[in-house]
Amino acid sequence: MCAVLQGEKHDPLSQPARNAVMEQLDRLLGSPYFSHSRRFPNFLRFVVEHTLAGDVDDIKERTLGIEIFGKDADYDTAVDPIVRVTAAEIRKRVAQYYQDSAHESELRITLPSGSYIPQFHSPKGVSIFGLPEPEAVAAVAEPAEPATPQTPAVHHHLRWKVTAIATAACLLLVASWLLSQRLHRNAFDNFWQPVLGTNEPTLLCIADQLQYSEIALRDAAEPAHQIVLKDSLTAVVIDDLNATTKVAGVLQSAGKQYSLKGEGATTLDDLRRGPTIFLGAFDNAWTLRLTNPLRYHFANDPNMTRLWIADNTKPGPTRWMVDRSVQMATNNYRDYAIMARFTDSNTGKPSIVVAGIGRGGTRAAGEFLTDNANLNQLMRDAGDKKNLEVVLSTEIIGGEPGTPKMEAEYFW
Repeated sequence: MCAVLQGEKHDPLSQPARNAVMEQLDRLLGSPYFSHSRRFPNFLRFVVEHTLAGDVDDIKERTLGIEIFGKDADYDTAVDPIVRVTAAEIRKRVAQYYQDSAHESELRITLPSGSYIPQFHSPKGVSIFGLPEPEAVAAVAEPAEPATPQTPAVHHHLRWKVTAIATAACLLLVASWLLSQRLHRNAFDNFWQPVLGTNEPTLLCIADQLQYSEIALRDAAEPAHQIVLKDSLTAVVIDDLNATTKVAGVLQSAGKQYSLKGEGATTLDDLRRGPTIFLGAFDNAWTLRLTNPLRYHFANDPNMTRLWIADNTKPGPTRWMVDRSVQMATNNYRDYAIMARFTDSNTGKPSIVVAGIGRGGTRAAGEFLTDNANLNQLMRDAGDKKNLEVVLSTEIIGGEPGTPKMEAEYFW
């Protein structure tokens, strides 16, 4: 389907090809998947430019850590996974970009799993650099024949055969892609069906924090001038807001009516009116109440210095733990979250939990349940089970969560 434009170090691209790659890189980095970040574009631009220059020896984990993230030359890559975490997130964002049909005719820039050296591919069925796609495939697939005289009929027969093979291969790959897309779409629909398949409005029960006694307001005539006023505010932390907007986006795109309420203002009567999505854990009492009877639930020591996700089949603290002292001192730690979908026995209504031990965990859980690839694997594992619960983990680097990873799952 795709002719590889860049191969080994000894097989550099032509100047027109390099120009096309750089134009596509700018297009990719200008998309919403990259334009709101500084770390991801810097990383991808570095590996692409060095690959085009033939400097693939510089594209190693330690070098990337030093050049892009300012790490010391002797930093321990086993302890600090920032390069691996960033690469995994870039792979996901690149895949999301090319899933959009608007980009199907564009040159492909990919970062293969297990490598930091990008590859470049021509789009299927598009002539690029004067070489039609079937010819490019044939050039790779067919070994050179001895230079023996042949009649025009033999040339025509061989060309027809090569073209037929290339066409069949393309059709097979397209069919596989369409099947994977259908499976992804079905998995997404299946997961959200209990919420989207009812006419009842959905409630987003979000964590709130009554922690501010004053507020700084800016002068309209002099925006640089701030005035501090006494106040008592209900606040939503930014990571919870990130997860909330992702979930709200799913509801809104489906035309689903929904409302938001802070956990302190939510009543049992509210929960009886329709499906509810609970966001946040230790700052949302409803989340703690509803997950407490489940196999995986939240727990902590008396001083709230250690918080973890407990497994009721294995009493005591688990490895899914956050040490508050490490979290507060470094802002680099591994966070954990519960993502669950079940029918609440008290209300009889569908419930979805999106809750991390820390705020980054909640954000990662929100990302997990709005991503087709994640839900595809989860729904495959669930089979015909209606209720499910997943323990997720994510690496927090500088307060920013990486890609969510499934640690455990349970279905009933």
